[in-house]
Amino acid sequence: MSKYVIGLDYGTLSGRAVVVDVKDGRQLASAVYEYPHAVMDRCLPDGTPLPADWALQHPADYIEVLENTLPQVVEKAGINKEDIIALGLDFTSSTVMPVDAKGMPLCFMEGFQHEKHAYVKLWKHHGAQEQADRMTRVAQERNEPWLENYGGKVSSEWALPKLLEVMEEAPQVYAAMDEWIEALDWVSFQLTGKLIRSYCAAGYKFLWNKHTGFPSEDYFAAVHPDFARVMHEKVKAPIQELVSVAAPVTDEMAERLNLPKGLPVCVGILDAHAGVPAVGMTKPGQLMIVMGTSACFMALSDNGAPVKGICGALEDGILPGYFCYEAGQSCMGDHYAWLTKNAVPREYFAEAEKRGMHIQTYLTELADKLRPGESGLLALDWWNGNRSVLVDFDLTGMILGLTLQTRAEEIYRALIEATAYGSRMIVETFRESGVEVNELFATGGISQKNAMAMQIYADVLNMPVRIAGSDQGPALGSAILAAAAVGKEKGGYDGHLEAIRAMAQTEQKIYMPIAENVKVYEQLFSEYRKLHDYFGRGENDVMKRLKKLRGK
Repeated sequence: MSKYVIGLDYGTLSGRAVVVDVKDGRQLASAVYEYPHAVMDRCLPDGTPLPADWALQHPADYIEVLENTLPQVVEKAGINKEDIIALGLDFTSSTVMPVDAKGMPLCFMEGFQHEKHAYVKLWKHHGAQEQADRMTRVAQERNEPWLENYGGKVSSEWALPKLLEVMEEAPQVYAAMDEWIEALDWVSFQLTGKLIRSYCAAGYKFLWNKHTGFPSEDYFAAVHPDFARVMHEKVKAPIQELVSVAAPVTDEMAERLNLPKGLPVCVGILDAHAGVPAVGMTKPGQLMIVMGTSACFMALSDNGAPVKGICGALEDGILPGYFCYEAGQSCMGDHYAWLTKNAVPREYFAEAEKRGMHIQTYLTELADKLRPGESGLLALDWWNGNRSVLVDFDLTGMILGLTLQTRAEEIYRALIEATAYGSRMIVETFRESGVEVNELFATGGISQKNAMAMQIYADVLNMPVRIAGSDQGPALGSAILAAAAVGKEKGGYDGHLEAIRAMAQTEQKIYMPIAENVKVYEQLFSEYRKLHDYFGRGENDVMKRLKKLRGK
């Protein structure tokens, strides 16, 4: 009799669930639910305005994902729900919120609905840049050994700078919270009634590792005296390893969501990291790019070498037995969407509508007719700051070479090329630091939908790019780890490698570098690197000066 697992994936704008067959990873059904509040970057639901660089979400949306995807996906799969053996989940991160002792988000509570710091701070909330800079500076001054595990800098996208921001700007929220918790772990708590912290989230976003734990009280006191005991007071829930069961679903949630009673819910993983098992990565030298609104890079290594400007290197961080590296770009799909929302002529939309095409599909068709270098444009991909390898969210975007003849499709192609150049900076930084990269996978919506972009990546990186076989990579990866967590006795697998080999999905589609394109992109990348270092490494801080004049 067939057995099944559910993978539950929370992204930036929506959540989705899939039901997959344990035997081969085949997807039987999927369901997607878009967050009603989306990303709150202008104002709260009551109209309270938000500062620049803020990005919040409403935790009620996450509950609605459960209610709208899980019953639907089980029904669509047409299976007996009792044959479902486990549920795995992942979440974009660091997406964090303050909760009380009962796990209630403060923004649900009387007196906090109008307080911006009481809401979920999404991964791309960059309001804590000053706090992140201070945490980095203090760590450097104290020669904190853990800092090299995070590329030498603390990022404002992580959990603790955001928490320090709350303490300094909204002390009433800080005092009222019992835990500062990842949305990943909060959703798990909603399902099981048990509050734990994912090993993955703790390691990559809370500065923890299994050998040394969290940074010391002395370090946090040096950052701010009132922050000294933060880990004892606000980060108390126990950490649980990956590929394990967190707890069974509660009877109440099982009935509410049409799940079998006692269904094991597995320890959650970060969304990009869940893509690793989904594409079949199992050995050092492999690297995966998750291509969505932003981009995440996941690499496996067996040596743990320090790499400047990465987001983190964690032993057993994704797959047991390996050091798992994370790097990323803060803007990818968002980068391309900016153009269509702000700088595409009306007649382009009219022609796309006439032909029954999405505007980006139409732009892609036009841009694909251009040869490399034909636009005369070169862009920096920092529309939402730089996550790797500069780790500086006060950097901004740039396009060089604009003329009165420049067309929208030329800008569109230049933005795609810019993200490919930024990807190459990350890959070259890995290699220069001793982390081997010789096989490249791509997953996420862009890799599935935009052949032109993938060919550009193959040409810029001068590497074959292998495309993932599932359009729901993180959800599949969460399901694979869930199948491994429950073990063969329950219908799953004894070990993650066995589960990955059976269930991973990789298409036969591979984009190969085109020699004549590679030659042109070598020249363009050389120019990109000059601009990258000139504006990004302190020689000219004009972007930061302009940002201050604008007013943060």
